[in-house]
Amino acid sequence: MLKTFKLGGVHPPENKLSADKEIQVLPLPKSVFIPVAQHIGAPATPTVKRGDEVKVGQVIAKSSSFVSTNIHSSVSGKVKKVDFSEDSSGYPKQGVFIDVAGDEWIEEIDRSEELAREFDIDGAEIIKKIQEAGIVGLGGATFPTHVKLVPPKGMKAEVLLINGVECEPYLTSDHRLMLEKADEILVGIQLLMKALNVEKAVIGIENNKPDAIQFLSEKTKNYKGILVQPLKVKYPQGGEKQLIKAVTGKEVPSGGLPIAVGAVVSNVGTAFAVYEAVQKNKPLFERVVTITGKGVSQPSNFKVRIGTSTSELVEAAGGLPESTGKVISGGPMMGRAIASLEVPVTKGTSGILIMKEEESKRKDYIACIRCSRCVSVCPMGLEPYLLMTLSQKQIFDRAENDRVMDCIECGSCSYTCPSERPLLDYIRFGKGKVGQIIRSRKK
Repeated sequence: MLKTFKLGGVHPPENKLSADKEIQVLPLPKSVFIPVAQHIGAPATPTVKRGDEVKVGQVIAKSSSFVSTNIHSSVSGKVKKVDFSEDSSGYPKQGVFIDVAGDEWIEEIDRSEELAREFDIDGAEIIKKIQEAGIVGLGGATFPTHVKLVPPKGMKAEVLLINGVECEPYLTSDHRLMLEKADEILVGIQLLMKALNVEKAVIGIENNKPDAIQFLSEKTKNYKGILVQPLKVKYPQGGEKQLIKAVTGKEVPSGGLPIAVGAVVSNVGTAFAVYEAVQKNKPLFERVVTITGKGVSQPSNFKVRIGTSTSELVEAAGGLPESTGKVISGGPMMGRAIASLEVPVTKGTSGILIMKEEESKRKDYIACIRCSRCVSVCPMGLEPYLLMTLSQKQIFDRAENDRVMDCIECGSCSYTCPSERPLLDYIRFGKGKVGQIIRSRKK
């Protein structure tokens, strides 16, 4: 039976142009810029300096707190400098510049393709390996995975939900990973289950991926406690709280975490990275990225080393089309435009979308006509038209009371607005300001 969340949601065109394109390995770049902040939490502290020789998989920045992760070199070569450069946010971020020489990996990594299915390791050791390997949520949020696996005092995980929804239009990296690395993902899920001490895991997959549903349903027969749950196609089905509601029927309370209802959510890409970290001693230094768009001559899915510039991906997909209006890091609903093709691929880069001028150009917006469409599509039950106005007028105390922090930034409101109002832009601004106010109270 197909399940879904009940409140709100939209149905944007799927445009999964690269769904049938197998994952290719992107050639090594000549140089990389690896930011030390690729996760939610404190930036890592660089442990290398100019002139140092590094190998693939070597730690180049150590986590600086519990909510932080290690950063590893994705290439071998010489450190050119430790300096600041723009990342996809448009702001200068500290990172390590490395000139690539050869492809020499640290000895601990098992580079064989053979499936390592068996393991004899306790939950604490699994969490330690995940922490050391720098694993974060690869669905886009980049929350350190080891933190998720240690529930707050008094709370216990009951079920592990694996997000294979990939509801964002255009993106297909998770879809391809499920088809090409199913057993590795399932062993990764078993490791996460052991770390959490849960007996049940559910993989949620939207019904527009029937091949992945069928393939994984067959595979899970050999893995105790793991089920596949087909889901209705509705955006943002892949949102953490929407996935929990669809699969378990439980609702995460306002301001609460999934663990409040006994759930822990992890992306399929994260499960694969956990397999590689624990079974192959391989840190997170590469990931699958979709490069796509209606004007792109070769929409593709590439396995890319972290720190590779976006321009290398674009060239591998046939180059930048003349019709390009915007280049988006992520998908069209939640992604953000990047100002330069030299920004690096990071742990959170799930896709690069090249949009044509005519589809990317913003239209002039007009006054709100009080149609309430934004309210009806909001999956969090918010009033986006009101939150935009409060953010515009900087009435942040009222915005906080009206739950601006509950916004998951899915963009459904902006997508459906007949007046073309930039609802999400202003709500993001309001969230940022309210977040600062909340943090200042805790000091």
